[in-house]
Amino acid sequence: MRIIVDTAHPANVHYFKNFIFEMKKKGHSIFITARNKDISFKLLKDYGLDYYDMGTGIIGKGIIGKILYVIYAVFLMLKQFIKFKPEIVISFSSSYAAHACFLYGIPHITFEDTEHAKANILLYKFFSDMIITPNSFYENLGKNHFRMNSFMELFYLHKNRFIADNSNLKKLGFDLSKPFVLFRFVSWQAFHDIGQKGLSLSDKVELIKYCSKFYNVYISSESDDLPDEIKKYNLAIPATEIHNVLYFASIYIGEGGTMASESAVLGTPAIYINSLPLMGYLQNAKSNNLLFHLSDYDEIVNCINKIRNTDLKEIDRNLSKFLENKIDSTAFLIWLTEKYPNSKKLLINDIEYMNKFR
Repeated sequence: MRIIVDTAHPANVHYFKNFIFEMKKKGHSIFITARNKDISFKLLKDYGLDYYDMGTGIIGKGIIGKILYVIYAVFLMLKQFIKFKPEIVISFSSSYAAHACFLYGIPHITFEDTEHAKANILLYKFFSDMIITPNSFYENLGKNHFRMNSFMELFYLHKNRFIADNSNLKKLGFDLSKPFVLFRFVSWQAFHDIGQKGLSLSDKVELIKYCSKFYNVYISSESDDLPDEIKKYNLAIPATEIHNVLYFASIYIGEGGTMASESAVLGTPAIYINSLPLMGYLQNAKSNNLLFHLSDYDEIVNCINKIRNTDLKEIDRNLSKFLENKIDSTAFLIWLTEKYPNSKKLLINDIEYMNKFR
């Protein structure tokens, strides 16, 4: 089978890496298209995966620049379709992949978990054969919308896919004898980030100073312009180690929803700082007391102190409830792709069939 997997964000590389590895082992031909976002290319190289460069995701400035990119990316995809001759395309929320598939006449299976990305959803919704979301997704995306009892993060952090290992962290200089906090700051350049904000720079600095009284502090940032007084905390490790960092952290504090969800899935309490309303999967983590959605400095400090005094057994109980009966998303996608389109027909008649992939 000839399959194209589109990756438009570093998280997408994590979503689909195990699918790619296993499908290749099974003898399928996989072609990866990748957008140059943050550390996407570095991740692909670290995992030994070849890819085709789809550019940066914007031509010019603002919304117009993003729309122009979609048109340009459709053209690039079609060029690769003609060369590679794919039978199916897998993506996460890729409008240009959807349009290219529609024009070329092949199925597009896409995943989505971001309810407020309404503009982008509208761009691909009518051109995709299947749109698969977590069952916590609260929007209805139409007749081709299917819900799975899982989260995107369980593509790579499900118990069948991830075993935490701190051996490399020790080699990289982590002092694991003292608890640590991971901060995550985003660039606010994503389509759905327009008009949104996180903490002020001064509040970030003060928060890091406060946490350093009780924890070692590490920062993961999409921007390089950190103030001099906190640059020393900037994280310099291979990107492939970030989930081990999240697993062994005592708290995650950040503006990134993906890392907040990853932390919750790994049992690390997450303080998510963002002015956007919570997506369904994050609301699910919040309802299980694994995620706190805050934006006020004093509230964040109070939450840090609350987490410091929480019994670890209580966190474990919350995690067990949160992950109860969740499926192995990678195993599900392998079956769905190999058996397509019969797999789609089966799910239309029996959506519970996907729950066998645990």
